[in-house]
Amino acid sequence: MAEHLTEHTPAPAASGPEPMATVTFLHPAPTMPAEPPTVGPDDRTVVLETARVILDKPTTPAPVVGPVEKVDLDDFDADAPLIPAWMYSAEGWAAWAGVFYRARRRDFRRWVRRQPTQRGHVRQFGRGARRAHEWVVGFEGVRVQSAAHTAHVLTREAKLAARHARFTPRIFGTKKELAMKAAEKATKAAEEAVLLHKKAKKDRNRARNLRAGVAYGPPLAAIGTGYVMAGGLGLTAGLLSTFAGGAFVGRTPYDEEADWTSDWRSLGDGDRMTAPMLDQTFRAAKVIGSEETLGVVQMPMLDARGAWTAVLDLPPGVPAKKALRATDELAAAFGVEEAQVSVAKRGRAGRIELYVSRDLPFTDKAAPGPLLALESPADFWGRISIGPDVRGIHQSISVVERSGLIGGEPGAGKSASGNTILLAAALDPRVILWLADGKGGGDLEPFEHLCERYEGDADPEAFSAILDELLAEMKARYALLKKLGKRKVTEELANKHPELRQLLLWVDELMLYTTDDEHGKKITRKLRNLVSRGRAAGIITFCATQKPGSDVVDTSLRDLLSIRWALRCTTPEASDTILGKGAAASGYSAKTIQSEMRGAGLLWAEGTNPTMVRADYYTDDQVTALIERATDWRRAAGTLPSGPVTLAEQLLKLGDEDAAILAHLLDAFHHDIPDMTADWLPGQVLLDYLKGQGLAVTAERLGALVVRTDEEKAKRPWGEKGSRLSGYPLARVEATITARFGLTA
Repeated sequence: MAEHLTEHTPAPAASGPEPMATVTFLHPAPTMPAEPPTVGPDDRTVVLETARVILDKPTTPAPVVGPVEKVDLDDFDADAPLIPAWMYSAEGWAAWAGVFYRARRRDFRRWVRRQPTQRGHVRQFGRGARRAHEWVVGFEGVRVQSAAHTAHVLTREAKLAARHARFTPRIFGTKKELAMKAAEKATKAAEEAVLLHKKAKKDRNRARNLRAGVAYGPPLAAIGTGYVMAGGLGLTAGLLSTFAGGAFVGRTPYDEEADWTSDWRSLGDGDRMTAPMLDQTFRAAKVIGSEETLGVVQMPMLDARGAWTAVLDLPPGVPAKKALRATDELAAAFGVEEAQVSVAKRGRAGRIELYVSRDLPFTDKAAPGPLLALESPADFWGRISIGPDVRGIHQSISVVERSGLIGGEPGAGKSASGNTILLAAALDPRVILWLADGKGGGDLEPFEHLCERYEGDADPEAFSAILDELLAEMKARYALLKKLGKRKVTEELANKHPELRQLLLWVDELMLYTTDDEHGKKITRKLRNLVSRGRAAGIITFCATQKPGSDVVDTSLRDLLSIRWALRCTTPEASDTILGKGAAASGYSAKTIQSEMRGAGLLWAEGTNPTMVRADYYTDDQVTALIERATDWRRAAGTLPSGPVTLAEQLLKLGDEDAAILAHLLDAFHHDIPDMTADWLPGQVLLDYLKGQGLAVTAERLGALVVRTDEEKAKRPWGEKGSRLSGYPLARVEATITARFGLTA
């Protein structure tokens, strides 16, 4: 039976160190050494050595009776408090090494268990290798596949066209010739597609080889150099460095791996556009049936702006306008905003081009307009830059023999958009400007000194008078064209005859003029006459309004304006007022334009469908600089208007003696007070002034020239002494000029 023995150390003296810990032995009492070992100067060492001797003898453990006490090996010496007790013995060092070994072993096991997880170094190296491979492969393969698919489609169409041309009998004549031309055209298109496919493959291989050298060259060089320089050790070092680099590249997990179980994925979720996605999306939008599929003419691919584009053939019997009307449904199925989706016809009735931008278009900062780079006058006879479309392609239009309408709600960017056309006209010294500012807000005021006629007070009566002058100008132009034997004004003809230069009538805020109770209908009728007949005479009319309603823009006038630009509108009906009835139902509604897309609008100028375009933007400082440049160019060309002609100058141009006398009479009323006008002057003062101008006029002749009433002949006080003298009022002189020569101030 095991014997339980407990031995206590001797009690220390009162002045000695503190009591030692008790050691409990759980085995039979061993044979103690005859003499205490001399391994240390204190009792602590004796206890530890005795414990070592006893523990070296293995015995069967006995049941524990009573409390168990253990030696605290981490206790600190009183003389050396920073040194633990285990450092004084080999057993202590062995115990400490075992702890370190077990800790390292636990860390290694933990590292091995972590490798299958997302944060494991092996998994990270796998992701790094995958990402390096994806970077080496790149996106060129999409273009190669798209080019190959296009080449196959066009080759098949070319074969069909060639077969049709071959089996068309020659007796049909014209039909045979048309079939041969169609076959040649299809063959040429197929050959170009094949060449594009070969070029795409060549570009893909070149790009992949270059990226492969960058991605795989350094690791291979490190491994090979390590093996050559240090053998197996160097090879191991190269492999470890390659492993560390791959793990560093793949340290971030893939985001899409967290949601593989989703039933519905879309472009808004970050997925790639594929043929199955297109079929699923068009079915969800009710464009095609549940059993129908799309014909992919051009595979979906990313352009330089990060947007997806594809050319699709709808199933037989499904027109393109059905897809155009379902733009909002397609956007919802794609998971993007409606403004990000653009659908357009492509060549035939059932073929469409789909464009889905990555972000909401036209929300970034606008690039500087091209007019700022002009070093010479613009050419208004050529094409005018408008701005980029959703694809980033710059759009331009021609306004020769055309007229236009710009409309949108307040704040849509109408004034800034109109500047693209107005500044282009101002920068061409040959263009005559007639401007009317119905808003009266001063937006057109910087152009006033460049205008032959300018109405900035929002006065319908004054604008109606300007239209009368313009209609008379149009008749004079047609009379000159008839005399010259020409049908219409051309650039060559306008350069020879300055009176036939292009004339731009710009009407801002048309609503104020056309809705006037007294002059509104007359103005609409005159504008309709001017737009319908003035184009061949070189007169171009542009109207802008913030309230595009049918009561503002009459349909009889709108239908004559061939260029229409619909900025953001509040209702589809307002959009149709600009673009025409039924445009919104066909998928072209300015109501879909977001408020962030300032300056963007549907431009219907050329082609069969409107195009979403954002106008080139010019700041106020840039507009001022361009107007100064236009002023200099017009002054150098001699086409800068000299400003309003005074009544006296008009009289002097007549060359009549009485007209010269009346002109000097008018000057006399301004002579003594330069900044003001005297309403009445004595007759003697007027005669003295005329004599000073070299005109010998008697009082009788002056009285006969300016006939006064008895009331006007009454004497009035004059001078410091208040002498009463007979004189002439200014109003009577002006009335005489108007009655005799028909001139007004």
